[in-house]
Amino acid sequence: MSKKLFSLAVAATLSMTALSATAEDMYRGAWYGGAGIVGLDTDSDLESSNGAGGYVTIGKELSQSWDLQGRFGRQGGDEDTGIPGASGQYKNTTLELDALYMFSRDKLRPFLLAGLGVGKNDLDYSAPGQDIDEDKTSWLASLGLGAQYLITENFGFQADLRHQFSRAKVADVTNGVYTGSSTETIGNTILGFGGFVRLGAPAAVVAAAAPEPAPIPVAEPAPIPVAEPAPIPVAEPAPALICEEKLDTVTIDAAKLFGFDKAAIGDEGKAELNAAADKIKANPEITNVIVTGHTDLLGSFEYNQKLSERRAKQVAEYLASQGVNSSIITSTGRGESSPVVSCEGVKPRKALIECLQPNRRVTVEANVRETVCK
Repeated sequence: MSKKLFSLAVAATLSMTALSATAEDMYRGAWYGGAGIVGLDTDSDLESSNGAGGYVTIGKELSQSWDLQGRFGRQGGDEDTGIPGASGQYKNTTLELDALYMFSRDKLRPFLLAGLGVGKNDLDYSAPGQDIDEDKTSWLASLGLGAQYLITENFGFQADLRHQFSRAKVADVTNGVYTGSSTETIGNTILGFGGFVRLGAPAAVVAAAAPEPAPIPVAEPAPIPVAEPAPIPVAEPAPALICEEKLDTVTIDAAKLFGFDKAAIGDEGKAELNAAADKIKANPEITNVIVTGHTDLLGSFEYNQKLSERRAKQVAEYLASQGVNSSIITSTGRGESSPVVSCEGVKPRKALIECLQPNRRVTVEANVRETVCK
């Protein structure tokens, strides 16, 4: 049963992975906690029927690709020794730490898992004239796969299938007679399903403060006119010239430069940057070039800041590869701190992502020696 079930789960997970897309907006480094039920397919050496149980878990989104989960589980089944008149139960208690490799941060999140921990296998069987009471606490290792599905941003379900290895004292039964016990490495297959709650809230759009009302003017009494001597005319100085540097800025939509949540420049982005590089090389008066990356507010502040820095650095390096003097190029990332649009109140999420598209951009600013005075 376990091999067939495990193969079907592998195929299902790979199919979900192919249909899933990475989405930076759903990741926010959240903690989450949950609980669920399990079905247990026991190792044949345990002389136990298949059973059921439950678990509680606490997890943390470490990065775009990794989660860490701590899990406490308890499951078991009835005795199946084949000894006439026998009864009892097999109990399995586990405490483990699992690393989950997430294929997506969208609503559907397939994953692979690997875990280490401790487990206790307890055989509490009885037969006429015999008492089979064997327990063993040992290391535990798990390999498996599964998927999470978010119903809302704060609540979802998780299903997973794992094969769990540990050490146990097993009952040796020959022709319906208990002949003793031995310590063996066993493998149980566990299918779990449960719910979880994500803690914390997504970054919110901060509304601009309403301007204070202008004060109501109070009329003052008119002053009594007093005759004054005619002023002596004084020649006014000519107004001072105000000079400022002329800046040439090119803004490029990040969607033209990069794939979603990527920092590698695509063909369409290279065409945009080639034009900018030609313009810079044709103007020897340019003293410096500033490349600035920007993201939208979806996702954690820390992740967006790092993503904007990586993208700005990629653009700067590409301009240098096209012949722009690297000594005049600097790159910086501003993350989500300089939005062009706010999209306050826009729903659903797909519409919000489209509305915030202008905020995902890279600017190339050329500083020229030429000055404009007025």
